[in-house]
Amino acid sequence: MKFEPVIGLEVHAQLLTDSKLFCGCSTKFGAEPNTQVDPICLGMPGVLPVLNRKAVEFAIKMALAVECEVKHKSVFARKNYFYPDLPKGYQISQYTEPVAEKGRLEIEVDGAKKIIGITRIHMEEDAGKLLHGEGAQDAAFSFVDLNRTGVPLIEIVSEPDIRSADEAQAYLKALRDILVYLGICSGNMEEGSFRCDANISVRPVGTEKFGTRAELKNMNSFKFVKEAIDYEIQRQVDLIESGGKVIQETRLFDSAKGITASMRSKEEAHDYRYFPDPDLLPLMVTDELINEVRSTLPELPRARRERFVSEYGIPAYDAGVLTASRDLAEYYEQAVKETGEPKLSSNWIMGELLRLLNEDNRDVKDCPISPNGLADIIKMVKGGQISGKMAKEVFEEMYKTGKTASDIVKAKGLTQISDEGELAKIVEEIVKNNPDNVAKFKAGKTTVLGFFVGEIMKATKGKANPQVINKLLKEKLEQ
Repeated sequence: MKFEPVIGLEVHAQLLTDSKLFCGCSTKFGAEPNTQVDPICLGMPGVLPVLNRKAVEFAIKMALAVECEVKHKSVFARKNYFYPDLPKGYQISQYTEPVAEKGRLEIEVDGAKKIIGITRIHMEEDAGKLLHGEGAQDAAFSFVDLNRTGVPLIEIVSEPDIRSADEAQAYLKALRDILVYLGICSGNMEEGSFRCDANISVRPVGTEKFGTRAELKNMNSFKFVKEAIDYEIQRQVDLIESGGKVIQETRLFDSAKGITASMRSKEEAHDYRYFPDPDLLPLMVTDELINEVRSTLPELPRARRERFVSEYGIPAYDAGVLTASRDLAEYYEQAVKETGEPKLSSNWIMGELLRLLNEDNRDVKDCPISPNGLADIIKMVKGGQISGKMAKEVFEEMYKTGKTASDIVKAKGLTQISDEGELAKIVEEIVKNNPDNVAKFKAGKTTVLGFFVGEIMKATKGKANPQVINKLLKEKLEQ
């Protein structure tokens, strides 16, 4: 019997607001534990939450980007459960009436496009964080950091339309790209600003009924998401084929072992007892606000990739790399505007620029070489002022020092020799001094051409224009 997986994903994205969802505390990542809290996010008696308008605008922005229907009325509810990192004993979330519903996202896997439905997008506050055994002599101790408590989240819930780990990974990457392009989420999985739970079941191919699902948690990279889902699919198939039954449970992914392990069963699952939060009025969203947010939407990643291919004639692979971030895409477009060379600009950015940025773990928006600076290098190579090899040396020096290409070329005396008259004299002398190799060339051994090129480069200290000397050499040797 063949089985197919049925996968639905729940994605939590932290919103890039300066303050929390219902209070004025900072949302900055990495502060000392419990320094970004106040009576509101700590749930002290007598406090009242006040909704962050910017978080609402960000939620609407994402909803519009994935073609959701933004609801004119949504309601905040209390999701009740007791855990050390939840100071109020409940989490303010949305349940029966979310801010947006019925969206869609197109993904592409191995050249095949597919639409994944989005059930809902709702807003909620984040919980705190438990630190186990950190800074304690006894590893049995756990610590609570409540800095994250109250940070605004949107939860994006997909339809169970995903049928493989590769599709899940493509969906997550597409979602993350949109969130980052919109400027509403950093998309950093390691910091927890973009995280995912997966609901997975398997069923015999051709059947409509869903199998019993397991929920996977603790996946903090795209690689681990794929590994966890692949493992869980195979685990469920093996279990059924051996006569067992899949039980509904929550499982954690152990990235070190590459396996999923049971966390809690259905019987131990929480009853959250949702009810509308009595301290918060229903959220009313007007058409004016929706249109205002819609007017701020940038060109989204998929549309930009397709435009780069059609407008600039670059390969789809190049377009995918160059649109990986909004800043990188804008850097590329500015470089093309200056050079008029789409493919050459792409090669330099994907090769030399990204290599240097990756070595420094640096973002393109902090790059010391501007698109105009890159254009200067490309123009120098095209104009024959410097060779491609020299250009890479100059480019790296520009990156390290911030100096202009022309200043570096002038200071290091790197100007390429392209004058045919000057180079012809050098060619003639080297050919004259190597009659044996001339004879070999005339006998059909054309590989000796490399010897002559090398000798000319030595004589000119690497400054001779390779195209010019190749032309002059062939003319001289074929006489």
